[in-house]
Amino acid sequence: MNQDAELHKKKMQKRKELQKELVSSKKEEKGLVMVHTGSGKGKSTAAFGLVFRNLGYGRKCAVVQFIKAPEWQTGERKMADMFPDLLKWHTLGEGFTWDTQDKQKDIASCAKAWAVALEYLQCEDIALVVLDELNIALRYDYIAMDVVLEGLRKRPAMQHVVITGRNAKPELIEAADLVTEMNLIKHHFDAGVKAQKGVEF
Repeated sequence: MNQDAELHKKKMQKRKELQKELVSSKKEEKGLVMVHTGSGKGKSTAAFGLVFRNLGYGRKCAVVQFIKAPEWQTGERKMADMFPDLLKWHTLGEGFTWDTQDKQKDIASCAKAWAVALEYLQCEDIALVVLDELNIALRYDYIAMDVVLEGLRKRPAMQHVVITGRNAKPELIEAADLVTEMNLIKHHFDAGVKAQKGVEF
């Protein structure tokens, strides 16, 4: 073994030992509140990845979509139909706020979506709840933050929740266990490429 390879091996052995020590020091298990926010693409996509990860273990999941309209046909919604016993999916929005242009209608649809979400946040047998685009509803004050935080606090101890959408409010970030900000570096839309099946929907 040459000197470079030997140095690399020693470095990786030391790193492995440190990593093992770090992992072994973590003992607690709990339900997590995870927030996916930021201007970049992939917030909901990452949340749905967690859904299918849990389905792989036979765990029940629920997705409640705020803002997004039921008539939007997406690949993830079609996949949900393949897991009728494990995955409950509700798309309860009215569409983009700039399309509806009706604040009271948006508030009403978000209230309906939150009522459905709250039912799942009280279910012991639901391992993961995705509250897709809830950050948008909170940003425009369609739902009160204190109502949401109370619902999160009272959920089963081992239930995970993922909340998506741009502009997560500071109060939610403070309450969360994991916050990921997806930043936009480059987007094909800016180069004239339209939304495409299998990528955007």
